[in-house]
Amino acid sequence: MNIELHTPETPADVHILKYISTFLVKHLERFGDPEEHIRMAMDYALDPARGGFVVVGNEEGKIIGAVVVNDTKMGGYIPQNILVYIAVDASQRGKGIGRKLMQAAIDKATGGIALHVEPDNPAKKLYESLGFTNKYLEMRLQQ
Repeated sequence: MNIELHTPETPADVHILKYISTFLVKHLERFGDPEEHIRMAMDYALDPARGGFVVVGNEEGKIIGAVVVNDTKMGGYIPQNILVYIAVDASQRGKGIGRKLMQAAIDKATGGIALHVEPDNPAKKLYESLGFTNKYLEMRLQQ
């Protein structure tokens, strides 16, 4: 697997970004969001004024996994980064691709990384094996 890193300094072109967002919509399945929201997170990550990065795993020119991380700009009192999306092609799961993508994201990130995961998401075990812990119960008010 080849890993590509897209940052504000080295952004992907608009066609590649569309391909990545379409991939994420498909492979996030029930844990996903509308493509509009995914594109917003990717645009944030690649905006020099905001920051973050997108990690993409490719095999033979085909995306097999992707990660979107946004820089919160709040390191010190909350984690510096939030992992917004990660997905692996359904036909490629169980081969360690998610772990490799997560490790690339961890290696690239400066400061801590927070993420949200539903209790029944199988990826929860991967995150725990990489050292993520559940320190808080998240509560939200939707308005």
